[in-house]
Amino acid sequence: MFDLAVIATTFVPLLLLELPDKTFVATLVLSTRYRPLTAWIGVALAFAVQCALAVTAGGLLAQLPRTPVTAAAAVLFAVGAVLLWRQARGGDESEEFSSGRIREGATGLRAVGVSFLVVFLAEWGDLSQLFTAGLAARYADPVSVFVGSLAALLTVSGLAALLGKALLARVRPSVVRRAGAVVCAVLAVVTVADLIID
Repeated sequence: MFDLAVIATTFVPLLLLELPDKTFVATLVLSTRYRPLTAWIGVALAFAVQCALAVTAGGLLAQLPRTPVTAAAAVLFAVGAVLLWRQARGGDESEEFSSGRIREGATGLRAVGVSFLVVFLAEWGDLSQLFTAGLAARYADPVSVFVGSLAALLTVSGLAALLGKALLARVRPSVVRRAGAVVCAVLAVVTVADLIID
């Protein structure tokens, strides 16, 4: 039912894509404004919906002829590599991080709802969603791609909610972005090689 290789191939690049991304920032900010657990629940629900949409779109793409779909996946990986590398060149300073306070008035469903909406809208058409769709189109295993992508996004958001500020003090975002760029570039090359070999 699950292919661990596909899960890992999905998990690792997405983790590196999202660690320095707006998802991390949004979750960090939300977890300082609301209780971290309620913010994370809303974020997790948004990611589940976004992953399901991306995998569905990728599954529909997989119904198209293999050559154009594989070529499109290679282009998406290459674009992701370029974008991440350019972001890494921008430096590590981030004015997006704010030290808010937990708002006692916004608890429970309201905090979950706000967190869901913020992340759902922020992730619409994001590189991670396109990446997930590309992987779902490349592999004929939507369940494993879904599991890998959701696990990566939940890991990133969990780290942001629990350890965000401490993690950023120890790991420079530019290093994570460069690592993500390298992973995307390798996936682009492997995808092109797969296209040429077939």
